[in-house]
Amino acid sequence: MPRLTDARKELRRAQIADAAVRCFGRNGLAQTSIADITAESGLSAGSIYAHYRNKAELVRAAAREVLAKRAGVLGEYAAADTPPGPDDLLALLVAAIDPAEARVGVQTWGEATTNPDIRDIVVDMTGRMRAMLHDCVTAWLVKVEHHDPDAARERAAPIAHRLMALYQAELLYVAMRTPDQEEEA
Repeated sequence: MPRLTDARKELRRAQIADAAVRCFGRNGLAQTSIADITAESGLSAGSIYAHYRNKAELVRAAAREVLAKRAGVLGEYAAADTPPGPDDLLALLVAAIDPAEARVGVQTWGEATTNPDIRDIVVDMTGRMRAMLHDCVTAWLVKVEHHDPDAARERAAPIAHRLMALYQAELLYVAMRTPDQEEEA
């Protein structure tokens, strides 16, 4: 049997993680089985277990997939000649919220209250997202508001914290909408 290249392994891992996000969003973390993810991905259980040891690893991968999407967008915003200000940044992030990903995020937060492995994932991912928001706000303060870089980094911290809280509130709001409400949005 031919061996998978590293690039092919990463594509397969992403395929599995995307299937997990869809299943978690549809069925919930607790109700989703590896068999559900197998069926959704179109792969064998052996293939799934060759890439992920357990469901906690799949939750971690799903969270990283979602975060990677946000990281790419936030990186582009921070690198722009005119980065968006905090209000515009929040509006852009909210407009990009996928309802299934929002449901997975909220379920993951809930699971984090009782599962230390999931808690570690949530703490790590939240910290990374806040750091990316901090970088975007710092870039805006320096490039648009013409603050000194050191002062901008300091001033950006509480702004990024509030942006993170507002973004999480919007995720909860989107996650709680019914399919009919999603269609209206």
